[in-house]
Amino acid sequence: MGTKARGRYTAFIFSAALLLALGGLVSCSGAKNGRSILASGTIEAREVNVASRVSGQILALKADEGIRVKKGDVLALIEHDTADIQLRQAEAGADLAGAQLDLVRKGARGEDIKQGEEALKQVDANLKVAADDAKRMRELAAKGSVTLKQKDDAEARLIVAQAQQAQAREALRKLRQMSRPEEIRAAEARLAQAQASVDLLRKTISDCTITSPVNGVVTRRPVEAGELISPGATIMTVSELDSVHVMIYITEKELGRVGLGREAVVTIDSAPGRTFQGRVTYISPEAEFTPKNVQTREDRVKLVFGVKVEVPNPDGLLKPGMPADALLAAAETDRR
Repeated sequence: MGTKARGRYTAFIFSAALLLALGGLVSCSGAKNGRSILASGTIEAREVNVASRVSGQILALKADEGIRVKKGDVLALIEHDTADIQLRQAEAGADLAGAQLDLVRKGARGEDIKQGEEALKQVDANLKVAADDAKRMRELAAKGSVTLKQKDDAEARLIVAQAQQAQAREALRKLRQMSRPEEIRAAEARLAQAQASVDLLRKTISDCTITSPVNGVVTRRPVEAGELISPGATIMTVSELDSVHVMIYITEKELGRVGLGREAVVTIDSAPGRTFQGRVTYISPEAEFTPKNVQTREDRVKLVFGVKVEVPNPDGLLKPGMPADALLAAAETDRR
């Protein structure tokens, strides 16, 4: 027996002994006869491919492979000189749109309004004179002191003065309001559009700083500083190693003896004699052929069910890709 084989055999014997020492995990499940299931699999971890949202040249990479990072840590910087220029241009456009909106809201200049008020005062005075003149002409006409034409002329001047007053008042009202509601809404829309352009460019510049979305370890870095990248290109892969899982495959006969939450003991070749406590967190609802990485052809053509065993990994000893053995506490099916 080779050294590696002896190590795996020793780990299996140790795991079985540990399960028995725990007082029979299977007996606690309520099954009549306890029996464990041993299966081999590969350590897997949840991986997050951190990609760029923008295109540009990579200025700097802030983490190497194997470095542990926290959520929010900066992983890479992308150049954004062009976006900076566009932002200044957009900010100037927003300032212009804001000034135009203020002008529309405020209406005419103060001196224009003052001139309109003076014009109204003048026509008011003219109207008063015309009204007094028309009243006097009516009284004189009643006494026969003036001709009918003189009276009619006075009445005509009064009508003209009244029309001039109405016209002056309307002109002053327009000067005070100046802009119609539609013009104000149009100016507000132009300002909102300009501000949206500013916000979009600020978001683009912010996206040039790429941060880690999770806590984990950088397990892959396919790019280097100075390279040009496009949106969607992976910058780094961050693996969450605080908790990993082993995917094993069991037969249909064994499926009835495995349930969610069942305890398991996991061992790896690189740590002989050491065990890792796990728990079944997923059982595939559909059968599949055994994955091709199984060594023998006879095993590859079997229909099996995938079972995921979640294992805490606080010290990071379990690495993705490592082969592992899982000893599951299983219940013996009723053979009646």
